[in-house]
Amino acid sequence: MFIQNAWYMAAWAHEITQAPFPRTLCGVSLVFFNNPETGEIGALHDRCCHRGTPLSLGQVVPEGLECGYHGMVFDEHGACVHIPGQARIPAKARVRSFPVVVRDEIVWVWMGDPANADPARIVSYPYHNDHAKWPHKHQVYRVKANYMLLVDNLMDLTHLAFVHKNTIGGNPKAHVEAQMKVTPRDDGLHFIRWLMESAPPPTYRKAVDLAERIDRWMEFQYIAPGTVLQWTGGIDSGKNAAENRDQPGFSLRIFHGLTPETDTTCFYFWSAANGYRQDEPQATEDLFREIDTAFKEDKTVVEAQQAMLSSTGEGDLVDIVSDAARIHMRRTVDRLAQAERQNA
Repeated sequence: MFIQNAWYMAAWAHEITQAPFPRTLCGVSLVFFNNPETGEIGALHDRCCHRGTPLSLGQVVPEGLECGYHGMVFDEHGACVHIPGQARIPAKARVRSFPVVVRDEIVWVWMGDPANADPARIVSYPYHNDHAKWPHKHQVYRVKANYMLLVDNLMDLTHLAFVHKNTIGGNPKAHVEAQMKVTPRDDGLHFIRWLMESAPPPTYRKAVDLAERIDRWMEFQYIAPGTVLQWTGGIDSGKNAAENRDQPGFSLRIFHGLTPETDTTCFYFWSAANGYRQDEPQATEDLFREIDTAFKEDKTVVEAQQAMLSSTGEGDLVDIVSDAARIHMRRTVDRLAQAERQNA
């Protein structure tokens, strides 16, 4: 159903506090918690090994996570460390644990074989650690759609001109005629789109002073199964944006984390960082509101798409030219899933 041997974004780091935090990922009910003694975040199957009660109904105690039914306590590795009124702890008294790494303000969880959980495979996103140059805010939505539909949405950006007319969109003709280069990679793809001599969209005009015509870029990196890194911006036409994207203008970076909950629901984590007016907190707030508005438009469209596909199926859908990156993305995921099944 899902690629298992992969790091998935499970939460923003601030979401995991001293209280048990339940979240279903890849069809598995998990509970996250901070172990007070070790300071480590644990991710356990949200099911006590005694009577099957959700551990998320319990509480965090100094030794770990205490089941709210009969008081058994489990550490972040899933081992039972205390049974009330019983000195001997059976070897079977444990629950499944999942490898967890916290990095760049993100909680990552490995859903497959723990022996294969190499932290070196985690996507690096240092911009979350550079608050001076890239001040940012982040968000998470629960979306009633398969996570791949959201990845599809990010791979075909011609939708911007139609779905996001009042924010980040722009002229439909400019999007259709964009110069685009797609570079396949073993774990995904990279693409960049150039909208030359185009009118700045509303979000750009609100943020900075720009000429009537700008050269826009949209650079995306997809890392399977559910991470997309984006750098988007624009500068006045005639300033050679292809070689000088760091000069003053409009610039933002967005982290997209798409994580399946079930076959037809997912979590959409995203952060928006502004690369302009960095010393003005209001600029970050304004950008966040603009992106939040745009992505909620995506959410509405994709949820409606999922409802229709669940009813009618997708066997007769037609691909068009703008699907080039999306098609490669889907082939990458299919290849990785097939390889995982063969090695199972």
